[in-house]
Amino acid sequence: MAALDLLGRRWTLRVIWELHRRATPIGFRDLQRRCDDMSSSVLSTRLTELREADIATQTPDGAWQLTPLGEDLVTAMGPLLDWSRVWAERTVPPRP
Repeated sequence: MAALDLLGRRWTLRVIWELHRRATPIGFRDLQRRCDDMSSSVLSTRLTELREADIATQTPDGAWQLTPLGEDLVTAMGPLLDWSRVWAERTVPPRP
């Protein structure tokens, strides 16, 4: 339940997704832009929560990246992504 609570918080999955998409660590401002300019206070809170959960880590130069546990989380979410694609095809009407 603790994991679902963390992952269900606003913006958390988006932050994880954006960190995962980068092959190298990403700075705070760049991450903020990639997350549709979310407020800096919310991003800071989410990154702190992810760091405390050992999902993300900050490099010595202040950039952010996923930990190995964070990468494992993204891999574990793969089946959910597959399911969501099937769900979307069944529930969203096709575009003309």
